Order: sequence, then structure tokens, then C-alpha cells
Amino acid sequence: MRIALLTNEYPPNVYGGAGVHVEYLSRELARADRGTHHVDVLCFGEQNETRGNLRVRGVAPSLRFAAQDPRHARFLDALLRDLAMAGAVESPDVVHCHTWYSHLAGCLARPLTGAPLVLTTHSLEPHRPWKVEQLGTAYHASTWIERTAYENADGVVAVSEAMKHDVQTLYGVAPERVRVIHNGIDPDEYQPRPAPATLRRLGVDPDIPIVLFVGRITRQKGILHLVRAIKYLRPGMQVVLCAGAPDTAEIAAEMTALVAEAKRDARTGIVWIPEMLPKEDVITLYTHAAVFVCPSVYEPFGIINLEAMACETPVVGAAVGGIPEIVVPGETGLLVPFDAAGGDSPEPRNPDSFSRALASAVNDLMDAPERRRAMGNAARRRVLEHFSWGHIAQVTLEFYRELIEQRRGRP
Repeated sequence: MRIALLTNEYPPNVYGGAGVHVEYLSRELARADRGTHHVDVLCFGEQNETRGNLRVRGVAPSLRFAAQDPRHARFLDALLRDLAMAGAVESPDVVHCHTWYSHLAGCLARPLTGAPLVLTTHSLEPHRPWKVEQLGTAYHASTWIERTAYENADGVVAVSEAMKHDVQTLYGVAPERVRVIHNGIDPDEYQPRPAPATLRRLGVDPDIPIVLFVGRITRQKGILHLVRAIKYLRPGMQVVLCAGAPDTAEIAAEMTALVAEAKRDARTGIVWIPEMLPKEDVITLYTHAAVFVCPSVYEPFGIINLEAMACETPVVGAAVGGIPEIVVPGETGLLVPFDAAGGDSPEPRNPDSFSRALASAVNDLMDAPERRRAMGNAARRRVLEHFSWGHIAQVTLEFYRELIEQRRGRP
């Protein structure tokens, strides 16, 4: 089988779960069935490498469009790259796109090549209204492209049952076209790796229990709610915020002000690491953390929770999206109830109550070290049993084969 994976993110340009997903899925698809499949990754960037039957090519056209609004530039750049991708796809048996950034390319490649089009639901634009801050009115255009792609795709991979429901509700995708295939983790890479010296280099005290957040500074990840929760934490712990890559200058300023306020008022230590760290450093942070917190207000799956769990760290997560399909409450961590505001807003109805609930769950686990250890052990067992990328690649290949058979003979 010749598989074309179209994506914005691919190493070294990874800033979210979609990039992690494509990195590991492409590797496992290339390994599957004794390496009999050819995997072509087309991505945004200047990558150019071949490893056996896995080929990665970056797309970086030199042409630039004028933009009515500076915030439109990123959208127009994506469309230009999509045109280049559609022309660069080479006789695929299946075209598999990841996020709206590559959807136009997939919509064009489908009729140009005759291959079935598969989309993976890493997120959905209507559930991320704060993207207007980044894209301006181009947000409405990105949503239109996303809708058009889902209406025309032969198959949809939903990374959680919650996302299956969302894609059917928002875009009317027929149930038989949707397959739930969870994200995964490499447990050989993500496993406990103690390194106190690394913590000290990062400004973290290895002798004080750590409450950890890892992620981008974006409203989706709920980090501002966690920062507001710090004042409700009991003394005797330190909060480590490994948080960089802010979506906008506005949220960066808001984060800076809130952290300064928290440092002034909190009874706990706060360490803010304002950049995206190398994977090895993040694994060390997971390893030493007493609790990992995922306060997302919108989380289609949440690979970040698997990473923490694989390092034997219990998770306190918001009960949204795919997180309840990963974290087993009382066994591998705790889930915090989430009462959404409703309408177009994914934010909590009562932000202060949500922050207090996050703090209460963290306090409960920090008061029970034996329970934390048991949860950490159970968390890694769950990862090993249910979230292997090798298994995910095989299930994905089965879905491809079904769609190819269905597509044959159709115009």
C-alpha cells in the first residue's frame, strides 16, 4: 500500500498532539507488515529525509500573498502549501490528512488521484472559537474548509468516542464513515527516567513534591485556570509550569500577569519554564512529578496524559473530551467535573469553581503519597495494555483497506 500522510506538523516542527500523532503513526505504518507499505509524509517545512520506506518531504513555497488583515497571512500560507502538496502527492492508495491546515490538499488530491480521503479529528474548529484571536475572520474560512473536507471524506478517524459524537453532530458525518482509533504512546521512550541534575538545571528543586503542567499557552489547554487554582493549593509543594508557544501576544501577557499575581499570593513555589523543552527534559519532569494536571477546556484526546501515565505519574484532568477515555478516576488519577458555559463558549460556567475543584483534587492526591504511587503504577499498566502505536497502526491499516475496497469502481 502507498500511503500519503498530509500534515502541518512534523518533527522538528511540532507544537501539539497532531504532530506527535503523525510522527509515531508514520513510523509504525512503515514498520507494519514487515515493511511492505510505502509511507510518504508531506508537511509544512523544509524537511527532506528518507528512512527505508518512510519518506518525509517538507513543503515551503517562496510565494507570499498580500493579506487584508495580518492575521490572515497564516491562513493564506496554509492554502499555498496545500496546493503544493496536492501537486506533490505521488500515486497514493490512500490520502490521510491531519488538521484543517492540510484539508484543502486532501480535498484536491482525492479527485486528482482517485484515492480515498481519510481525516483524523485532532480538533474541530467550531469548538475553538478563541482561534479568532489568531486568525481574525480567516477563522471562518478555516472552519468552512474543515466542514467541506468532512463532508467529502471517505473515512474519518475519531481519536475518541467524544470526537466521534462531535464530528457527527457538527458536520453530519454518517456513523459508518467514522472509526474510533485512539492515539498512542511509545512506552519504551516514555518511561521513568530520574535525573535530579536535570531538574536543578531547569530551576526545579528535586526535593519538593512537584505538581506539573506541560503544554502550550492557549485557552484550549486551560492553563490560565490552573494558574488561578495555585492560590488554593496547600503549602509543601511546587507547581512547575512547562508552558511556552503562546497563541497570541494577548494570552502571553495575560499568562505573565497571572503568574506574577500567583507568585505574590500563593503558599506554594512556582517555577515557570516559558519554552517548549526537549523531549528528554520533559520525560524527566514527568518522572519526578507527584501529580500531572491537565486542565483543558477542550481536549479531543490528550496524548499528554498518556506521556505522564507512562512515566508512572497520576493525572488530575478535566472531565472533557477524550480525557475520561484515558484517565480512570480513582485508579490512574482523578477527574474534575466540568460544567461548560454553553453556546459557542467551551469555557467553564463558573471559572473560580473549576479552579477550586482542580486545586481540591491536587490537594487530595498530594495528601496521600501511597495512593499516588499505586495510581502511578496502574497508570503505566493501562498505557501498556491499551495505547500501543503498533496496535493503532494495524487498526488504521484495516480501515484503509476497507475504504480502498469501497472506493474502487467509483468516480
